[in-house]
Amino acid sequence: MARPVLLLLCAFVVLLASSTMASAAIVEHSFDVRNLTVTRLCREQVITAVNGSLPGPTIHVQEGDTLVVHVYNKSPYNLTIHWHGIFQILSAWADGPDMVTQCPIRPGTKYTYKFKITQQEGTLWWHAHVSWLRATVYGALIIRPRSGHSYPFPKPDKEVPIILGEWWNANVVDVENQALASGGGPNNSDAYTINGMPGNLYPCSQTQTYKLNVEKGKTYLLRIINAALNNQLFYKVANHKLTVVGVDAEYTKPYVTDVVVIAPGQTADVLLTADQPVGSYYMAAHPYASQPAIPFDNTTTRGIIVYDGATSSAPIMPVLPAFNDTPTAHKFYSNLTGLKDGPNWVPVPLHVDKHMFITVGLGLDRCRINGTCQGANGQRFSASMNNASFMFPTSLSMLQAFFFNVNGIYTADFPNKPPVKFDYTNANVSNDLSLLFAPKSTSVTKLKFNATVEMVLQNTALIAIENHPMHLHGFNFHVLAQGFGNYNPKRDIKKYNLVNPQRRNTIAVPVGGWAVIRFQANNPGVWFMHCHLDVHMPWGLATAFVVENGPTPATRLPPPPHDLPQC
Repeated sequence: MARPVLLLLCAFVVLLASSTMASAAIVEHSFDVRNLTVTRLCREQVITAVNGSLPGPTIHVQEGDTLVVHVYNKSPYNLTIHWHGIFQILSAWADGPDMVTQCPIRPGTKYTYKFKITQQEGTLWWHAHVSWLRATVYGALIIRPRSGHSYPFPKPDKEVPIILGEWWNANVVDVENQALASGGGPNNSDAYTINGMPGNLYPCSQTQTYKLNVEKGKTYLLRIINAALNNQLFYKVANHKLTVVGVDAEYTKPYVTDVVVIAPGQTADVLLTADQPVGSYYMAAHPYASQPAIPFDNTTTRGIIVYDGATSSAPIMPVLPAFNDTPTAHKFYSNLTGLKDGPNWVPVPLHVDKHMFITVGLGLDRCRINGTCQGANGQRFSASMNNASFMFPTSLSMLQAFFFNVNGIYTADFPNKPPVKFDYTNANVSNDLSLLFAPKSTSVTKLKFNATVEMVLQNTALIAIENHPMHLHGFNFHVLAQGFGNYNPKRDIKKYNLVNPQRRNTIAVPVGGWAVIRFQANNPGVWFMHCHLDVHMPWGLATAFVVENGPTPATRLPPPPHDLPQC
């Protein structure tokens, strides 16, 4: 009797192993990146695009798959692609940020990204990570559960990417270069877009309005991505409730809302049930501008949801929040919680190895153009974290310097706390010249493998009080708490959610406030952390973490690919 049972058990193990292997595949794509002429807002504009489309191709994978993407750079610009939110476990070479993990792909050359997607399900995206090219070089990256696994919510009848973007009637590289040359802020965008289309509130855009056909009674999974460069956005669908079931490829406890707030870099998986009277309804998005004194594009993009059988009557328009409606934004951001014990759930690490208190904000750099710079006080705009304004290396990527032990590319002296304590969110410090000028450096923090890091991200009132979306490459972090004013450990530690906090890769640090995040550095390499407002990153609102190799071959970063671009 024992032998048949043993054979049956062995057969089950073999079947289970083969099933697991069969559920993992190699998914291969080619990206042809080149100039493309498109018509938007009454004019033709040359943009850089992937495979002749805006947005670029949507990539569909299952958890456990290996993704291979051949990038052919036929554009006139240096290029890299970042797979936003992918952990890149032992594949840091494929992460993509220019001069952090690789040198750029030069015009006329190619590079192949290859990495495995593990322990992630949901909506992420990919985008260019050189200059402002991500204004048009971007697309969705959708990760479904392995075969035989299901969503932790009722299966939707259809899944739909909703990519919110930003559009300029200009060459975006020129827009950035002009701002950097003048030392002032860049020109505002001319429109927002839904899946590349501005919508019929803009001139010449009646036929450039995204339309989603729905059937009454069915449920749709909207995979919302904010691919805008410089603006957080409010998103609504007229007369419909939305149920958030995931953010940044992490499942959440279902949260019912009538408005989604989403910062650049963030994603949200939202269920919409077509439960209203048959008709047409606008979906719409416009900015959440936490500091209205700073000029911003105050226009609105919209698409149309059309029920099967609807007449041609005018669609219903949702009432969007005011541009500066911080209470609505904070309610949304702070009410999201993680789906405890759901797929890929990671409990909060309770022991902290490294505590960091990091100020985040704007500042100034000395004008070097005969005093004619267009930043505040006749200087150049700058930005910093803990009074260190990040500067990219130019001769070698930081990851190459880490792997080959090359000195002089970065310094491991990023401060764990600001060098000067002050009343961080008091508007009276906004023009305190003693606080505004931060030195430029390529300064990083070294972390032991598997160390748990807790960071208090404290916004400041320097130059302007605003909300900053901070993105961490290579890891997701638990959002333990967030609030307004100056962080007070005695008071605010009592607010920590250590049971089921949301987990994500990009946090919108509240305007004039703070957020506490915690992550485990279990992946060796160099991992960039930066503001995902593209106006701020080149000003220096960034740093990096160098995570040391682990103790075994299975926890050590492998050598770079043979075709890694050279500087």
